Amino acid sequence: MSFVSDNFEMLSEIAKCIAMQFGPECEVVLHDLTQPYDHTIVAIYNGHITGRKIGGVGTNTGLEILQGSVQPKDQYNYINTTEKGRTLRSSSKYFRDHTGKIVGSLCINYDITNLLYGQSAVSHLTSSENTSNIKEVFVDNIDDLLDYMMKEAVANTSKSLDELTKEDMVSIVHSLNSKGLFLIKKSVERVAEFLGISRFSIYNYLNEESE
Repeated sequence: MSFVSDNFEMLSEIAKCIAMQFGPECEVVLHDLTQPYDHTIVAIYNGHITGRKIGGVGTNTGLEILQGSVQPKDQYNYINTTEKGRTLRSSSKYFRDHTGKIVGSLCINYDITNLLYGQSAVSHLTSSENTSNIKEVFVDNIDDLLDYMMKEAVANTSKSLDELTKEDMVSIVHSLNSKGLFLIKKSVERVAEFLGISRFSIYNYLNEESE
């Protein structure tokens, strides 16, 4: 049992209340972060906004929080963009257990794309006190999240896969580790296959200092 499962009925009803209040453009997602990361979504309303459903995967930001690379902090009224170019105004509330560990979250993603077209008339609805842009990747399965994170890590080297040196690969493995990728089941095998190296090399690289 977890905080989210123990209080599921109440939390799910709160999520539903928010979604019903703001309508079909407002996605509300309840995550149980004690579950395997490939299916943390235990309740979702208006999932068509990001194309996700119950049993779906969390975002890369959640992985970084679980890994400890990012300090967990409630975020309100920040701007997100989906892969289809829709603009979202988002908020994320995290739940902790009695030890202070993050065990769940309630996330709101309001699609303000159409509102932005008439921003002058509805500026009070589209303004954001939090000016930071947080890059989150919304996917409906864990493989897409892994692919995105691996390709991004390679792109950050400004090289193609066949140009990577051992030092580049060590740096990539450390970067992926810091972002929590290796918390995902069988991710070592996936990264090894993607980079064209062995699982043994991945473990060795994790023990080496990145450049």
